[in-house]
Amino acid sequence: MTLTRYGIREWGGGGIIALLLLLIFIVVAVYVNPIIGSVPAILTAICWLAMAAFFRNPVRLIPDDPSLLVSPADGVIRDIEIFDSCPIEGFEGKTVRIGIFLSVLDVHLNRAPCDLRVIAKTYREGRYLDARHPDCSKENEALTIAGIGNVPGHTFPVAVRQISGAIARRIVCQAGIDSELERGSIYGMIKFGSRTELFLPATENISVTAAIGDRVYAGKTALAKVL
Repeated sequence: MTLTRYGIREWGGGGIIALLLLLIFIVVAVYVNPIIGSVPAILTAICWLAMAAFFRNPVRLIPDDPSLLVSPADGVIRDIEIFDSCPIEGFEGKTVRIGIFLSVLDVHLNRAPCDLRVIAKTYREGRYLDARHPDCSKENEALTIAGIGNVPGHTFPVAVRQISGAIARRIVCQAGIDSELERGSIYGMIKFGSRTELFLPATENISVTAAIGDRVYAGKTALAKVL
């Protein structure tokens, strides 16, 4: 397991500060009082480890079956809804949206659900409602990438939306127009609690395999299958 470069400012800068504090507390422990120096030193180390853990980047084994569309985020599926129309570029007719809630304890890296060529990238300013709030999908700050998904023998529109939460205040997305993403590849993250949504055509040849309440893992858990 490594730490993602998307958080180098946080875990790197925080690490420098923590190291300086540890040196001060060690000096206090040695020359003033062991308890007065050691307790804050331990607390400093714990705080840095907790913060760094948020930016962890665990190894994920992508399913061998190329027809499986994998989760774009870690978390719990909060809702699965079908809409008669979708305003996202490339979508026509009925669309299924799978909403995933990420707590502060989850890995927050986002991964491509399938081989994907990005044709649109849209940022929306908004509020910072709790990611479990029913209106967060419509009102919160969000960034959506949309494009053409590619599974052997099939192409179809697909989109992933990163949504800020009450704590999350920064969306990172390195994918741009004409980016070619491989299934399971990391393309961004949402920092400190959030929601991620996957949009797919609601057609007979795409079957949703996940259910509300399922715990899913980015790049590993299959959310749908192309038939």
